[in-house]
Amino acid sequence: MRIPIQSVTPESGHAEVCGWVHEVRDLGGLAFFLIRDRTGIIQVTLPKKRTSEAVLTAAKQVSRESVVRVAGMVKAIDKAPGGRELVPDVFEIISMADSPLPLDVVEKVPADLDTRLDARFLDARRPRVAAVFQIRSAAMHVINQYLHHEGFINITTPKIVAAATEGGTDLFPIAYFNKEAFLNQSPQLYKQMMMAAGFEKVYEIGPIFRAEEHNTTKHLNEATSIDIEVSYADHHEVMRILEELIVKTYEYVNTTCSDQLSSLEISDFVVPKPPFPRLPYCEAIEIAKKRIEDPIEYGDDISPAAERALGSEMGGHYFIVNWPSEIRPYYAMPYENDPSICKAFDLMHPRMELSSGAQRVHQHDLLVQQIRKKGLNPESFEFYLRPFRFGMPPHAGWGLGADRLVMTMVGLANVREAVLFPRDMHRLVP
Repeated sequence: MRIPIQSVTPESGHAEVCGWVHEVRDLGGLAFFLIRDRTGIIQVTLPKKRTSEAVLTAAKQVSRESVVRVAGMVKAIDKAPGGRELVPDVFEIISMADSPLPLDVVEKVPADLDTRLDARFLDARRPRVAAVFQIRSAAMHVINQYLHHEGFINITTPKIVAAATEGGTDLFPIAYFNKEAFLNQSPQLYKQMMMAAGFEKVYEIGPIFRAEEHNTTKHLNEATSIDIEVSYADHHEVMRILEELIVKTYEYVNTTCSDQLSSLEISDFVVPKPPFPRLPYCEAIEIAKKRIEDPIEYGDDISPAAERALGSEMGGHYFIVNWPSEIRPYYAMPYENDPSICKAFDLMHPRMELSSGAQRVHQHDLLVQQIRKKGLNPESFEFYLRPFRFGMPPHAGWGLGADRLVMTMVGLANVREAVLFPRDMHRLVP
C-alpha cells in the first residue's frame, strides 16, 4: 500500500511510494531519482548491476514530472534527503510527462509570474509554492476554528445582487435573465440584515468582486474576504476580535507550518503582539505629510506612498481610527459629539491595508440621511433598509482580505502568488 513519502523511514523495511519524478541523475553504473509527493522528497537509487531489467527499462524511459509508483527496500543513508533512500524492485510509470516542461519545477531556471500562472498546475508542484497554499489552508482553518469557538454563526450570502453594496460604479454587470444584476462587492448589507434576524454574531469567508481598473501587486478583481458582524458591539470590540484573530492565526502557522516556513526560507517568523496601536486618522495624515513628497491633506484617502511611510513609522500591525465621515461608507456610525468623524477603522500591515470596519448606523432615519449625503437613492436600498424599521440592534463588523493576509504573513512580492487562480484586469484563464 502506498504511504506518504514523509512517513518513509529506514525502519519501514519494504515501502511503496507514488509521486512525481522531481530530478534525475545518471552516473553510469548508478542512477538517482528524486521522487516527490505533497509531503516531501525521497531518493530512489538504482545500482544498475543489481537492478532488474524491467526496473531499468522503466527508469530509462521516464521523463521529469512523470507520475510513478516505486516500491523497494528503504535504507539509511546520510547524504540523501531525509537520511534514507529506496532501492526499488518495482518502478512503474503511471503517467508520462511531455517534454519540455512549461517551467522548471526544480527552480534551477527561474520563471516570471505570468509563465507560472499560465501553468499554475505545474507551478504549484514546486515545494515553495505548495508551502504558500499549505500555510493559507492552515490560516483559514484556524480562522474558522477561532470564530466558531467565539460563538459566530457561519453564513453564506448571495454573490449575484441587484444593487451595489456601497454605491459607485465598481461593479461587474452580468446577464441575469431579463434583469440587471451584478457580482457582489461585499456581503456587507446581508450580514447587517442578519443582525436584525437575531443571529448576533455572523461570519462568512467567500469571494468578493470589484471592477476596479487597478494593475498593482496588491489588487485583484476577485478576492477572498473574511467578514464578521456582531450585535451589541462597538468598533472597539470588533477591533479587539480582529487583532486576536490575527495573533492566533500567526501563532497557529508558527506552530504547525514549520516545514512550510522553512521551504519559504523564513527563519524569523514573528508573531505580532497585541494590542495593536490605534493611530487617529488626523495624526496619520500629519506623519505622512512629513515623510512623503506627494501632497496629502486632511480628507484624502491614505495613498500607497502614505501607507509605506506610516508602515515604516509604526513598524508592525496598527489601526487607523476616527476617519472623516465624508470618505467612509454611509453605514459607518458618526460620533455623537462630532458627526464629521466616524467610528471607522482600518487594520494596517506595514506594507498595506488588510481590513476595514466600523460600528454601523443602526437607526433607520439616520441611515437614510447618510445614504442621501453620499448622493445615493434610498429607494435602491429598500431591501436593505426594511429590516432597520423592525428592530435593529447596534452592531459593528469588519472585512479582512484573506489574500493580503497570506501575502504579508509570508512576505510575498505579489498578491497573485497567494491565490491559486488569480483574476485581474488581464487574466481570465486558467
